[in-house]
Amino acid sequence: GTRIICDRKFLLECKNLPAARTPPCCLPQTPGVTSLAQSSLVKLEELKERNESQEAMPDQDQFEMDI
Repeated sequence: GTRIICDRKFLLECKNLPAARTPPCCLPQTPGVTSLAQSSLVKLEELKERNESQEAMPDQDQFEMDI
């Protein structure tokens, strides 16, 4: 068979090409695969809200100890 041999420099340059960064135009929209699922967007918003509320809370000890 025929082997295609690419050197490291060429492969590293390929990752910076604009075509390597954009998805193909005719790719079907599949929620959760090619695009974020609607539930994923809701979960992301919930996580952001939790993080914001935890940042607003004063520092608390992670564990409470009775001595």
